[in-house]
Amino acid sequence: MRLNEAVVLQGRLVALVPYRARHVLRYHQWMKSEELQKLTASEPLTLEQEYQMQINWQEDADKCTFIVLDKLKWVSGSCTEEDCMVGDVNLFLTDPEDPTTAEIEIMIAEPSYRGKGFGKEATMMMMYYGVTKLGIKKFQAKINLENTISITMFQNFHFEEVSVSDVFQEVTLGLTVDNCRKKWLLEQMSHMEEKRYS
Repeated sequence: MRLNEAVVLQGRLVALVPYRARHVLRYHQWMKSEELQKLTASEPLTLEQEYQMQINWQEDADKCTFIVLDKLKWVSGSCTEEDCMVGDVNLFLTDPEDPTTAEIEIMIAEPSYRGKGFGKEATMMMMYYGVTKLGIKKFQAKINLENTISITMFQNFHFEEVSVSDVFQEVTLGLTVDNCRKKWLLEQMSHMEEKRYS
């Protein structure tokens, strides 16, 4: 999405930066993992396909993605941006007739960063960005039934079960952002800063 191509969002633990060509190699290495393929319902791509996918993410109006960085490592300047990568967070505008509805995905690919709040903060930052910049009013999350940690996290964000697919082994959770939910989200993200990414 062109809208976020020069945006960086900074929280306490994570920085969200736009998905650029320099991130592809590390991302491609992650997606060779059978565990991540299963959890994200993804098929393995060639490196060339991954570069094409990155271009699509940057240019398509119905996709918004950020790479999740370890903010403290990143701002310290002690390592390259690629070495600070821990995952990604995405929004898909799935209904052409309703641009206020989006599917949200979070992946913390680096095992050592799981269960430490990185996914939680990145997800809330993306929800905040979706609500305040893209006009999103309804979120959906489709999660593998075995991924109980993600299911619990979204339920803690007030998502409720919409459906369960035995065929795809996934649950769909949904959240309508009414005034009460929006106020809660804005309060939770009051510490977040938006800056220009170069």
